[in-house]
Amino acid sequence: MNPRIAPRTTSTPAKGTVLVSGASIAGLTVASWLHRYGFAVTVVEKAAAPRSGGYPIDVRGTAVEVARRTGILPGLRAADIASRRMTFLDADGSTAAVVPPQAVAGGAEGHDVEVPRGHLTELLYGTVRDDVEFLFDDSVEALADLEHGVDVTFRSGARRSFDVVLGADGLHSRTRELVFGREEQFHHYLGYCFAIFTVPNTWGLSREVVLWNAPGRAAALYAVGDGDELHAFLNVAHPEPADEVRRDPEALRHLVASAFAGDGWEIPAMVAALGTADDAFFDTVSQIRMPRWHSGRVALLGDAAYAPSFLTGQGSSLALVGGYLLARSLADHGDHTSAFAAYERDVRDFVELNQAQVGAGDAALFPTTAEALERRNARLRGLAAASAAGSPPRTGRPAHTALTLPPHVGS
Repeated sequence: MNPRIAPRTTSTPAKGTVLVSGASIAGLTVASWLHRYGFAVTVVEKAAAPRSGGYPIDVRGTAVEVARRTGILPGLRAADIASRRMTFLDADGSTAAVVPPQAVAGGAEGHDVEVPRGHLTELLYGTVRDDVEFLFDDSVEALADLEHGVDVTFRSGARRSFDVVLGADGLHSRTRELVFGREEQFHHYLGYCFAIFTVPNTWGLSREVVLWNAPGRAAALYAVGDGDELHAFLNVAHPEPADEVRRDPEALRHLVASAFAGDGWEIPAMVAALGTADDAFFDTVSQIRMPRWHSGRVALLGDAAYAPSFLTGQGSSLALVGGYLLARSLADHGDHTSAFAAYERDVRDFVELNQAQVGAGDAALFPTTAEALERRNARLRGLAAASAAGSPPRTGRPAHTALTLPPHVGS
């Protein structure tokens, strides 16, 4: 047997055994809290280590309280990007508006935080790295949900049994496919395809975002600090690609790059950089919507169950809240059936309310017609004028704080 995944030799706690598939934000959150509640937790992750890097993410509203209870909020505050401005450019490269980032994103100034995704992952991993069993460079290959537990076959060939299995393995979840069927029945395309990659900071940008728009196309350069590297982003409105295109990174690369042919500003340099980037990530802008997040002894959380898309800016926040409340439900209820039902009852309305924010979040940043683009620019100029006049900072969108966490001992 592979020594990396040999069964534990320690006695099993009374709370039981849990396999978490995916060392994601949701997976690490639920693992951290399950360990605190006395479960024996194993996390399997197909990558060789916790994932570093990634585009900046927001932790907002209710999720900030989860971060506080988890003990990582001071670390998040210390790493807050504190972007100074967002500059919006027209197709010819001229400035359309310059606004404070919070005015656009809908965050609550002084409360919500924005950090590199990898930093949040690192902080969560630090809460469990010495207490939870991690199986890196492996994944779930097959599941058998039986009366006594879930028999799991790993890609490495090893076999183990757990009381419950939690799928936190992302938008294209293997756990979801094994238990609930093909992704297509839950995948809701929102009209865009995108690419994210890094480029050298030859523009001298510092803690700011520059966003270029033409109808149906957008390009962004994001400086999270004063470093030599930028996050680059290309986004294009497009009819839903065929399944074979959605699953083929090279096909998506071509789809995105070809949409910007003939554009000016810094677009040619960005498209050229996309062609050689070794860290480029391609996907469609989509949500996962499921009528039920659990079946038998298996439950889903985070993007695997309810990906909201980056158009809402709430993916990481939903992952934190969902992971925390799923762990609490398993701790509070004597059986997995009641626990999973309580988790869905407590979280579903919050999830659906935030998924509905696609029209209020970043979707408004990517107009598909010239008329919609001009209306957006007019709104941005109004926000800029209000900010210059000293209007009070925004207090965040109601959806971000629509769920109040139950009291926590020691909070």
